Amino acid sequence: MLETARLQCIRGDRVLFSDVSFTLKENELMYLKGINGSGKTSLLRMLCGLVSPAEGEISWCGENVRKLKEEYFRELLYIGHLPGIKAELTPIENLRISCAMSGSLITEDQAWNALDKIGLRGREDLPSKVLSQGQKRRVALARILLTDAKLWILDEPFTALDVDAVAMLQAVLAEHVQRGGMVLLTTHQEFEVATGITHTLVLGKAGGQAC
Repeated sequence: MLETARLQCIRGDRVLFSDVSFTLKENELMYLKGINGSGKTSLLRMLCGLVSPAEGEISWCGENVRKLKEEYFRELLYIGHLPGIKAELTPIENLRISCAMSGSLITEDQAWNALDKIGLRGREDLPSKVLSQGQKRRVALARILLTDAKLWILDEPFTALDVDAVAMLQAVLAEHVQRGGMVLLTTHQEFEVATGITHTLVLGKAGGQAC
């Protein structure tokens, strides 16, 4: 279970959000909403340990994540708004490296299979710089097919995806939630997850409102 208590984020002399508290449990998905500049990406990065809150605490299964450190990060998969892949490397190489950096060693066959399922058949060994934005996004998202992480934090995962890819990703999210996983994501696109409990967290007022 992921819990936050009174989180505050300050950038320069501006408070992006404050007093953000919520709980995300197994079999639940949370949709993070807010106008541009409300701090959605900052909150996601905060939950991943990439930035520190000005105030407040983040807990995993009742323990502060700063105390748990690697024990928490092993349960976490974060995919940011940018694909985060190296242009000179192939999708196969990018996927294996990104998995290794998160502590998961995969074989070349596993990488080929994941990229095939994500819709990159025939492009797996091309330099990533020749791929379209949607194809680069698929390379990044292929990690969700290979991870054992329980908590998925996704920043605009549907960006640049076509209709088929959006449907595929929705199915993968639903399956993860159904298996007891947790998903926290932000997106400008409407989507549906056919299973589990869905919450909405809205930034941009005094802080965040969860429902």
